[in-house]
Amino acid sequence: MSEARGPTPKLWRSMKGRGGRGDRSALGMWFWDIDRMLLLLTLLLIAVGLVAVGAASPAAATRYSDDKHHVPPLYYLWWQLAWVGVSLPVLLVVSMLPVAIARRMALIGTIACLVLLMLVPVVGVEKNGATRWLNFGVSLLQPSEFLKPFFIVTVAWILSMRAQDEALPVVFITGAMTALVALLLMLQPDFGQTVVFCVVWMALLMISGTSPKVIVGLIAAVPAGLVAAYLFYGTARARINAFLFPGTEGVGAADHFQTNAAHDTITAGGWRGTGPGGGSMKFRLPEGHTDYIFSVIGEEFGLLACMVIALLFLAIVVRVFVKLLDEEDEFRLFAAAGLATQFGVQSLISMAVNTGLAPSKGMTLPFISYGGSSLIALSIGMGLLLAFTRRNPFVTRSKYIAQRGSGHRSGV
Repeated sequence: MSEARGPTPKLWRSMKGRGGRGDRSALGMWFWDIDRMLLLLTLLLIAVGLVAVGAASPAAATRYSDDKHHVPPLYYLWWQLAWVGVSLPVLLVVSMLPVAIARRMALIGTIACLVLLMLVPVVGVEKNGATRWLNFGVSLLQPSEFLKPFFIVTVAWILSMRAQDEALPVVFITGAMTALVALLLMLQPDFGQTVVFCVVWMALLMISGTSPKVIVGLIAAVPAGLVAAYLFYGTARARINAFLFPGTEGVGAADHFQTNAAHDTITAGGWRGTGPGGGSMKFRLPEGHTDYIFSVIGEEFGLLACMVIALLFLAIVVRVFVKLLDEEDEFRLFAAAGLATQFGVQSLISMAVNTGLAPSKGMTLPFISYGGSSLIALSIGMGLLLAFTRRNPFVTRSKYIAQRGSGHRSGV
């Protein structure tokens, strides 16, 4: 009997301490170093997204069904579940990467995505009048979605190098990179993503302490850029006309129809909504499972639910910036701040379009809208954000570890 009970104490000793503060396994150290609140808020958004896609799926299935092709009512929900199953492991694995490896991955990813972005105008797939996707057989891939997190980390790394060499023209280098990306995006055309890249670049310049003269000059150039876009860029002109002059025809008329349908849908449920599956206006709404999913949430779950979701996005952004207040590593600070800014700007634009406060831009709502490329790319971005905000609370308390410039802090 003693032999039968013999392995138990040994197994107990091997398991003792697992999951506690003293757990020195890779998983245990990751769990205690990670920002668990930020991870929890992200998982909550993903769960909300599944509910929202489930609500929008029947309307989208009806819209894309015809006499020859029938789409099951919950087709998009099942696919979203599959994408979540792929995205969650990606998010967790990326969040476990050391800072140095995460930075190298972002540099390689930027180069690869830029190459793919250059291929889009040549061999890309057209949908709804825009060529933004590459067909890889199993699924369509949107290179610009994957480029966003990688590009932000790359720009943050270049800006952080100024601490080593003040003569390095980081503003010119990062500005040229942003201009190249903007040009490639406008060829698709994708004006919304162009705005996101430019806003994040300017935000990173401000955070990195770029000369006030340069910042003021860039801000002063924004109105001139908008006027130039209106005069010489047909897509921007059509969307601005549809927003300012509702009677416009052509492309603008389609945009105006979408914004009207979004407004009617988001307000149809009142404060508390019609209840899951009770919405009817969503069946008139184009792209209700992607760009206009916030409106579907408003109809079925009410404006109060929309407010809660907006607060969730705000909580994530505020959480990151509060955590960065005492960050000493410039690269971590710039990278995490840039990723949080991109997350917040994209969320704000998407919600503004759905509520009629901004022209139609084809912008998905992070972690909530349907889409494989968007969900996986956002998971990479959030994984990088979690990796850059990881910190061991006991490191800075030890007198044996350098407080500034330590390899443990910089990940180098």
